[in-house]
Amino acid sequence: MVETDKVVGYNLAARFENEISKIVVGRTEIVRLMLVALLSQGHVLLEGNPGLGKTTLAKAFAQTIGGEFKRIQMTPDILPSDILGTYVYDQRTGDFRLRKGPIFGNVILVDELNRATPKAQAALLEAMQERQASFEGETIRLREPFMVLATQVSFGSAGTYQLSEVQSDRFAYSCKIEYPSQEDRLAIMSRINEIQDYTCAKIVSVDEIAESVEAVRDVTVADSIKQYIISLINYLKDSEYVRVEPSVRASISLVKGTRALAFLDGRDYVIPDDVKFLAPFAIGHRTFLKPEALIQEVSPEKLLADMLDQVTVPRE
Repeated sequence: MVETDKVVGYNLAARFENEISKIVVGRTEIVRLMLVALLSQGHVLLEGNPGLGKTTLAKAFAQTIGGEFKRIQMTPDILPSDILGTYVYDQRTGDFRLRKGPIFGNVILVDELNRATPKAQAALLEAMQERQASFEGETIRLREPFMVLATQVSFGSAGTYQLSEVQSDRFAYSCKIEYPSQEDRLAIMSRINEIQDYTCAKIVSVDEIAESVEAVRDVTVADSIKQYIISLINYLKDSEYVRVEPSVRASISLVKGTRALAFLDGRDYVIPDDVKFLAPFAIGHRTFLKPEALIQEVSPEKLLADMLDQVTVPRE
């Protein structure tokens, strides 16, 4: 990584965090995670109870990115064609033409994803994995950059459908939004007029994102780091409480994400701390436990904490 790339990485992170902090209080770590996803061409799922600012955070992040922003509000009656688009008859020409849906944008905010039925959720699978959409035998590439920011209310709330394991696996990273601290609550109440009226400025263009994505690919991941990632996955694979071990996509998300994290810190190589920071976000939503884990009071969070504590960290 040349010196210019180091400066770009530092500046990009600082610009995002500074701009979004004007409307979102106390979510710096999550903003960095979303930026990591953007630079590693991944998608992010934000989970939490209603009223914790998930939509505000996702919208603020999208506003900072040049390009086209689309929002999809999921409801139980939404159809796949409402997301992807459909062919409509044009009376003027006598032909059918494709009316593209909101999936054809750069940053897609999918609000309350688990309020849509599994059929509607499945409409996102091809777009998120292959970055394309298919219509009656025709395949159309999506725009670049392409990123899905989805919010999800806690499962069990009225009118929700649990995400399938396949759908969860399409997200590179998942993050639970916790309740703000007392200090952050006070800051939010004190700045409520400013927060409601402010619109984040676009601070990065599509071309700048493309250049940064290419620079991230040049970041070195040593064999010892790759083996460390494999050891983390194997720890969960061998656990008596895990029903479905994290997929190969979990390892890929860690490799690609840690490269982006190193880039943002101005490094051209990944260190173990990058992996330890990102692992809970990349693996947590891909770890499915057996029923007996609940009896033993073993949660995914506890299992991941034990994993990071017990797996040997490379010294190189």
